[in-house]
Amino acid sequence: MNDKELKEKVKDLQIIVDEEMFTKLKKYAELLKIWNEKFNLTRIIEKNDINLKHFYDSLCIQKAINLYEYNNLVDFGTGAGFPGMVLAIFFKNLKVDLIEANTKKCLFLNEIKENLQLENVNIINKRAEDYSKENREKYDIATCRAVSHLSTIIELSVPMIKINGFFVPLKGEIKDEIEESKSKIKEIGIKIEKIINYKLPIENSTRNIIILKKITKTDHKYPREYNKIIKDLKNVKK
Repeated sequence: MNDKELKEKVKDLQIIVDEEMFTKLKKYAELLKIWNEKFNLTRIIEKNDINLKHFYDSLCIQKAINLYEYNNLVDFGTGAGFPGMVLAIFFKNLKVDLIEANTKKCLFLNEIKENLQLENVNIINKRAEDYSKENREKYDIATCRAVSHLSTIIELSVPMIKINGFFVPLKGEIKDEIEESKSKIKEIGIKIEKIINYKLPIENSTRNIIILKKITKTDHKYPREYNKIIKDLKNVKK
C-alpha cells in the first residue's frame, strides 16, 4: 500500500485527516526501520508493508467502534506501537496509554512520542497483568493486536475497563478462540456485542475485530498470575 493508497483507505474509514498526520506516519516508518537495525521490533520493514500491515491495520479499529466518542484508551503488549501509537496520531481526543514489558521497545516508543510530539501518549514499561491489578476500571477502551489467545487477553484487559466500557482486540482467525473463551467471557462479566470480519486490502488476509462490552464489576481475583492464566488456557485447548 503506497502513501496515496493509504490516504484514500484511511479516509474511507470515516477518519478526519490532515496532512500533518501522514507526515508523522512517514517519520514513524523511517524511525521504525532505523531502530529495527538495533532491536528486533518487527519483521515488517518495507515501506508499503508498514503502511498496510501496521498503519492501516491499526486504524481499522474504527470499523468497529467510533473512537471520537471516547476519552481514553489502553493498548497492552503494544510492541512497536501498534495499534495504540497510530491511534494517538489520528485521534487527538484520546489519551492513549501504551503498556509494554520490553524495555528496549519502550525506548523506541519514547523516541516516537518525542519525535512526533504526541502529548496524548503515555508509555508504561510493565507487564500487563501487573498494570491491570493497579489500574482497575480506568479506561473507556482497551485494545491489543495479535498479542495472545482471546481467553488470556480478556483476563488481562477487562479489570482495566470501566463498566459499560469496551475491550476491542484486533485478531486474525478467531473461530476456535471464541469457542474456547466462552466460559471466561461469562465468568468475567463481559458480552460479545459484535464481530467485524473483513479482508485486509491488497493481500486479502482475514481480519476480525471483536467488540466486548463490560457489564459488571470485575472480581478482584482477576487478573491472576500469568502462569496460572496460561495453565488454564492449556487445559481449555486440550
